[in-house]
Amino acid sequence: MRIAVNTRLLIKDSLEGIGRFTLETLRRLVLNHPEVEFVFCFDRKFDPDFIFSPNVKGVVVYPQARHPLLYYIWFQYSLPKVLEREKIDLLLSPDGFIPLNGKVKTLSVIHDIAFEHANNGVDWLHQLYYKHYFPKFAKQATRVVTVSEFSKADLVKTYQLAPGKVDVIYNGVSAVFKPTEKSLKDKTPYFIYVGAIHPRKNVVGLLKAFEAFKIAHPEFSHQLLLVGRKSWQLSTIVRYLKTMRFRRDVLFNKNVSDDDLNLLLNNATALIYPSFFEGFGLPVIEAFSCGIPVVTSKGTAMEEISQGAAHLFDPENINELAEKIYEQASGKVSNQEKINLGLKCAQQYNWDDTAAHIWQSILKTIN
Repeated sequence: MRIAVNTRLLIKDSLEGIGRFTLETLRRLVLNHPEVEFVFCFDRKFDPDFIFSPNVKGVVVYPQARHPLLYYIWFQYSLPKVLEREKIDLLLSPDGFIPLNGKVKTLSVIHDIAFEHANNGVDWLHQLYYKHYFPKFAKQATRVVTVSEFSKADLVKTYQLAPGKVDVIYNGVSAVFKPTEKSLKDKTPYFIYVGAIHPRKNVVGLLKAFEAFKIAHPEFSHQLLLVGRKSWQLSTIVRYLKTMRFRRDVLFNKNVSDDDLNLLLNNATALIYPSFFEGFGLPVIEAFSCGIPVVTSKGTAMEEISQGAAHLFDPENINELAEKIYEQASGKVSNQEKINLGLKCAQQYNWDDTAAHIWQSILKTIN
């Protein structure tokens, strides 16, 4: 069997949610199935570390696909030619994009369709492209994988997919995330947010809630650490920061290794993950694995994946989030039971299981 994989989001030192999913599942798939020939399709020169085993061939497919027009050329013209040349039996696409005119069976991983519900998720051109093509990708795909029951229900309802066509396969959590007794030199307490600095992630709401907490309770010295790539519409966040009385207590850090992130999570008072919409919410599980409290949004996928181990709030309610922050800073809420639940919960999210389930979806797609 020859399987091609869309690996354009495997970029050294620039892995986010989909890139992490791609890395962790592929590394296991190719080692577990040496009888299969894998062709990894990159859109630029790739790091040799991504060629995980001898049964992997890396090819560069041009042009670099980082713009809707280039997406169209790459997926609808360049990639199909490679699939035909390499005599591919199946295409696995971890970011959901697939050729619409190809003859090869396709397994499309659609993590979420947040762009269908929030107009502040991407710029207008990407929004137009996604809304036009993702219904086509979902319907054209031989099978679809998504990462939560919440996302499956959304795909079935929004795109009228047959439920039996969609497999739910949860993300895993990397082994590096675990409790540690190592401490930071700076003993100033802090809350941590992990994820892109992006409107959909409700970062402005988090800043407003943190400010409200600091104004109401100036006796607390807590800071807020935002760890993640600065993304679209950053100017909205910058403008709000300029108005904050406690803006010096808001810190940013975008280039953090997994080991460093593990240390930052372990030393935080709590993870605050206030996103309006997520298909999964991996930082929630990473924080659980570190044994720290998690405050996250009701609804979408976080409530599902946290299984009662997180402190939940309405992401539209700034005052409720400010109160949750105060409860964590003051110790007025009991955390140990939820921490224990979180550690137990995190054990259920395993990349070995994710890769094994992806393989089963591959077999169903082929057959």
